Formats: sequence, C-alpha cells, structure tokens
Amino acid sequence: MQVKIEESWNAKLKDEFEKAYFKELAAFVKSEYQSHTCYPPGTTIFAAFDHAPFEKVKVVILGQDPYHGPGQANGLCFSVNDGILKPPSLQNIFREIQQDLGIPIPESGNLERWADQGVFLLNATLTVRAHQAGSHQNKGWELFTDSVIETISDEKEGVVFLLWGGFAKKKAKLIDDNKHLILTCGHPSPLSANRGFWFGNKHFSKVNAYLKEKGKQEINW
Repeated sequence: MQVKIEESWNAKLKDEFEKAYFKELAAFVKSEYQSHTCYPPGTTIFAAFDHAPFEKVKVVILGQDPYHGPGQANGLCFSVNDGILKPPSLQNIFREIQQDLGIPIPESGNLERWADQGVFLLNATLTVRAHQAGSHQNKGWELFTDSVIETISDEKEGVVFLLWGGFAKKKAKLIDDNKHLILTCGHPSPLSANRGFWFGNKHFSKVNAYLKEKGKQEINW
C-alpha cells in the first residue's frame, strides 16, 4: 500500500508499511474516517514526519494520543492549530519554558515552528475518534511508532528524547542511551504538574546545552 509520508521517512519505513499489522491498521483507520469524525484531518496524520525529515531530527517529544476535540489536533503531539485555546498540558509546557529560558508564552499553541527546527513531535497513536480518548489505541499504531523510535535510536546519534509521564518513560527501553540523551520527568498535565512532577525540570535549556555540546543548532523554543 502507498502511504503519503515525507520521502526520507518513507525510505526508512517502507518495510514497516508492508507488514500485515500495518495493512490491518490502515484498513481500520480508513474505515473509521469514513464512518466517524476522526482527528487529526487525514492529510495531517503524518505531519510530525512531514515537518521533520529523518536527517533533521534532533529532539523527540513523545505524546500518547491526539487531541479529540474539534479543530485541535494537527498531527503534532501537544500542538494545536492557530486560534485554538491552548490545552492545560501545553500551557504548562509554555510556563516551564518561560521559567527555564525567560521566553514569553506565545499566543499560538501551534508547534509547527518547533517541528520545522527538527523537533519530532510524535504521538504513540496517530489517530483518534472524536470525543473518544484512546479509541484508536491497541490497533497497531503503537507497533509502528515503537519502530519509528527504534529507527531513530539505531540510525542516528546525539538525539535528545524527552519522555514525560509514565507512558512515555516506558519507551526508554527502545532507545540506546549510550548514543542519545534521555530526559524524563512527570507529565505536564495539571494532575502531575500541580503535584510537583513537572515544573523546574529545565528540559528546554538542557536540550540546548546538549545540542550545543554536539555542535548542533540549538532550538528556538
């Protein structure tokens, strides 16, 4: 089957697209989009890949599920479209950046500008049915995105992986920490952040310090 995904990623993942589980997943997703309202829009399911070609990936941020409200999800984890109210987790991400680096909180919650700098904003599950969180989990997306994480770990060096919350931290086993930097902390959701597991992590300055040490362009957060 033909998957519309950025060229460099297609070259890396083409064998994955031919596996039986992915063909079943593709049939499921196609059926869901035909019979229900699903997010993100079909053309942006692979937006994280399209904005950050394989060779440009410097930082990986892992989310779990796309937002399931109207107009929110745009294919990048934690990101929302311009003009959409920032969800609480994203507000807390911006607040930590403000505390860490002194950068004012932006008006828009659209993180395409990060993705275009090589921040790979990957959800473990790339689609969801409207108003039904987790509705497309355990259908094959996690197998696919685990393979993506392993491919980055195996074929690149000096990437920073930001694993926020219990779900993301479990992905550390897929990453070679001899070649890459793994930073972990609590999830930016209010439940975790308000209990002291998010604020003060200084992940954003740590990312830039590591990239600078490796001779790479720092991220303009």
